[in-house]
Amino acid sequence: MTTIPLLNRTAPDVADVLVIGAGASGSVAVKELAENGFSVVCLEQGDWTPTSVFAGDKPEWELLRQKDWHPNPNVRAGAADYPVDTSESDVNPLMYSAVGGSTILYAAHWTRFAPSDFRVRSLDGVADDWPFDYAEMLPYYERMDRAMAVSGLGDDPAYPPGAPYPLPPLPIGKFGRKAAEGMDKLGWHWWPGPNSIASRQHGDQSPCVRYGACLTGCPQGAKASTDLTHWPQALAAGAVLVTGARVREITVDAQGRATGAVYVDRNGGEHHQKAGVVVLAANGVGTARLLQLSRSTAHPDGLANSSGLVGRRLMMHPYGAVVGTYEDDLESWIGPSGQAIQSMQFYETDASRGFVRGAKWNVMPTGGPLGMRAGYGGRPVKESWGANFHRNVKATMGRSFEWGIIAEDLPDDTNRVVLDGELTDSDGIPAPKIIYTSSENTSALIDFHIARAVEAHEAAGAVSTSVTRLMRDCGWHLLGTARMGEDPATSVVDQWGRAHDVPNLYVIDGSIFVTSAGVNPTAMIMALALRCVEHLISERRNQEVAV
Repeated sequence: MTTIPLLNRTAPDVADVLVIGAGASGSVAVKELAENGFSVVCLEQGDWTPTSVFAGDKPEWELLRQKDWHPNPNVRAGAADYPVDTSESDVNPLMYSAVGGSTILYAAHWTRFAPSDFRVRSLDGVADDWPFDYAEMLPYYERMDRAMAVSGLGDDPAYPPGAPYPLPPLPIGKFGRKAAEGMDKLGWHWWPGPNSIASRQHGDQSPCVRYGACLTGCPQGAKASTDLTHWPQALAAGAVLVTGARVREITVDAQGRATGAVYVDRNGGEHHQKAGVVVLAANGVGTARLLQLSRSTAHPDGLANSSGLVGRRLMMHPYGAVVGTYEDDLESWIGPSGQAIQSMQFYETDASRGFVRGAKWNVMPTGGPLGMRAGYGGRPVKESWGANFHRNVKATMGRSFEWGIIAEDLPDDTNRVVLDGELTDSDGIPAPKIIYTSSENTSALIDFHIARAVEAHEAAGAVSTSVTRLMRDCGWHLLGTARMGEDPATSVVDQWGRAHDVPNLYVIDGSIFVTSAGVNPTAMIMALALRCVEHLISERRNQEVAV
């Protein structure tokens, strides 16, 4: 059980740094800045989520996950959520507004980019290279591994050598072993999946007891969410956190420097928090929305948008899945969930396949009967209702597992976040609209990987397989809408997250990704945020400020 570190500090009239968003990247920034002596205020539209409210250890869990703990804000429709128009999107964006952000509900797969992910243009002639490489990111990855209590097995041959994970791997379970049997028969790569879930006591973090409810919040407090891993230290160092604060505009002075942000509290009151530096950490949808909301005579197309790229190049990782059903009881309702094993067998480009780039695979348990029905929908109603439903549950419950496929999503200017012309949030602020379709390359990539995943199940002895080619509720990874680069004409921020157009405005979340890679991005988001904020701290004497 965790205790919420409530501190009723008053925000200074002018903070050294204002951080917008208390999720994965914002938590890193606030903690580092506060511990280095900056006065920091963080505005978060959500609130604290104590572990006692999670349903994973309660009988009604499967019912509550369909609504209260659903990752889609349009389904959940909580007080802190803003609606998203998805009428022109193949994929629904998923997120959670709270202290800790979407780390509250993420699956905790903790996977680094591969070295090739930083050199896509050089290797494959598509998209762009990052302005730095894997070797430069390695120390930041390893520091985040320790901060996030990552459990895993080192020396994965798919990656260059590095430090071991701080905690030993979690059990891969019967279903993980079954999946590995199939991969061994085919001679394909697999490795115990690294997860930001404590396998042993780690500071105040309790060890995993394998509820298998990671995606709806961990009632044990074993999953590393930043409300547990970063905020207690940030508050102890003097940071000020304002919850229930929905930002509607970043303000600028006559010289074009950011001066702070206007936000609305939960009683409808409007406030202006002033600051010398503003850091945006509101995810790939929220950041693009806020920059576009901050229009003015000087910035008619939105703040920091002289390139016209704010909101564009949205990447969301289309996700396909193949569920195999087996005769054996595989106990596939047991966690973590979390990934048992992963594979990078088909991660790198092979020109003979007819597409570029690849995907990470991950084995996950299939959970309980309602989750199975909701997650792998699309079947005829007669197969998911009445007597047929009971028959299918009996045949599959505990006897099936998923090979999930995270397809690399290449940047495309036409996939974007814009402001909706009619839809607003509960404060009357224009909501975001997502315009997104999968490319031909992505479609070919998914088809290839689906076919290989079916082979993997068959090699493991599956009696049947079920394919979900594209899961609509899969947009966990919101990336690329304020990309980094050295040329202000083709990027929004530089390699340190500083906006080309506004010298004291930084963006440090997944928005600044150049490419998406084909892996879960939280490790990269947090490592990159650490790199950016440490540069800001080191250059403090040279930082131009407004007030």
